[in-house]
Amino acid sequence: MPLKKTILKIHSWLGLLSGLVVFILGITGCIYAFIDELKPVFYHDRMYVEVPADAQRLPMSVIREKAQQAMGEEYKLQLAEIPLGANRSVSFRTLKVNPEGLSYATYMEYFYRIYVNPYNGKILKIENSKWEFFNTIVNLHISLLLGPNIGTTIVNWSVIIFVVLLISGIVLWWPNNKAAAKQRLRFKWKDTTRWKRKNYDLHNILGFYAMLVLLIIAITGLVISYQWVSNGVQWIANGGKTIAAPPPVMSDTTIADAYSLDKILHDAVKQAPTGTTFFIGIPKDTKLPVHVFARNDNKPLYKATRMQYDQHAAAMLTKTTFATMNNGERINAMNYDIHVGAVLGIPGKILAFLASLIAASLPVTGIYIWWGRRNKKQTSSKINTIQARKRA
Repeated sequence: MPLKKTILKIHSWLGLLSGLVVFILGITGCIYAFIDELKPVFYHDRMYVEVPADAQRLPMSVIREKAQQAMGEEYKLQLAEIPLGANRSVSFRTLKVNPEGLSYATYMEYFYRIYVNPYNGKILKIENSKWEFFNTIVNLHISLLLGPNIGTTIVNWSVIIFVVLLISGIVLWWPNNKAAAKQRLRFKWKDTTRWKRKNYDLHNILGFYAMLVLLIIAITGLVISYQWVSNGVQWIANGGKTIAAPPPVMSDTTIADAYSLDKILHDAVKQAPTGTTFFIGIPKDTKLPVHVFARNDNKPLYKATRMQYDQHAAAMLTKTTFATMNNGERINAMNYDIHVGAVLGIPGKILAFLASLIAASLPVTGIYIWWGRRNKKQTSSKINTIQARKRA
């Protein structure tokens, strides 16, 4: 019992310290899990087009030029997102960050997405992605909109504290006998059950059932945030071996051919025949390779094909699939899909949504429990004082 009292104090104070951040992470996590499903609903006009009768798409070089003209030479395009669906638009991204920015507003100098009709080159939408709703949700989740220098540090430490809270919570939850176990595994409310008891059950019972999922979400979040955690997970997955990353590749600058988005896309489609959307980088100098990420929109991201191309020769330099990865690389590739539940498809996302919702509720119900105990102690102290005065 003395040990549990100590753990309860640690649990309470750590919960108060991280409660607001955990609440924000839980609410934003609910939306984060379904961003891919929500965007086509709310942004249908910019993401989809009518297919003309002749269905003749413009060359990607022409579409890229249209997008660059719309933005001006000041905003160099950096990434092309090319869905292969006949009724989908093509989009480009351009962004610039200031590493010294102390808030998201100053860190992200600008971020735009340009949506283009691939049949006539019409600009469908120039989206200010810096303050676009879903991007704002993502950055609120990652850095509380305070930027990476301050916000990400706060979030990362709050997640570490949350892991401690989950572990200490299960210790506090653990019943001493079978009768207590029944009360902590299911709700047994009556019409006469007070809200204080209901709140206690909501904190303990929901927290217990969501604990394992929340622990997985928290740990995968730390893998994303900390390279040393990612390296440690990969080291364990590789059986205690550190496998060196392959040396970087570069484009052959002796070749005079210019960067061709069309040639690279044409070959990438052949190399990744199951891909439905291709993300192709636009290199900022003549030496860098072109990174291509080919995903199937109906499958988790870890099943994507990753390629690098010589920007001048449009020749593939490297190709990586899930099958060619070592165990550590596979775990790392799956990490994001595990984090948002996508590894199990829609059922997994629903599970992540519900767990995130419970995570958001835990600080609320926990503060109510803490406040009730605090008031109870103060009330008991006042009663004892009054009784002592009477005896005197």
